[in-house]
Amino acid sequence: MPTVKFVNEKVTAEVEQGVDLRTVARRNGVQIYSGPHKVLNCYGLGQCCSCSVIVRKGSENCSQKSFFEKIWKWLNPLLVLKLLSNPEKDVRLACQTK
Repeated sequence: MPTVKFVNEKVTAEVEQGVDLRTVARRNGVQIYSGPHKVLNCYGLGQCCSCSVIVRKGSENCSQKSFFEKIWKWLNPLLVLKLLSNPEKDVRLACQTK
């Protein structure tokens, strides 16, 4: 079974194949949303970009970038800032990354 490690929260979880990172985080009590996005978000539809995470290791084991990830990185100013501040890291949307 694949293993996901949330570094800041020091949580490691074994997950079934094909489960998105947002679901894994919610099942294990990891808060990936901040501020008002804890309540106001797209609930995993890939529209708000508020669940962006940095994949430090194992990005080759993740799903390919979805359509929403490809277009929103240019349209959402908050996601653009995160991408620019972490150019060597793989910034993904947790709700779209399996």
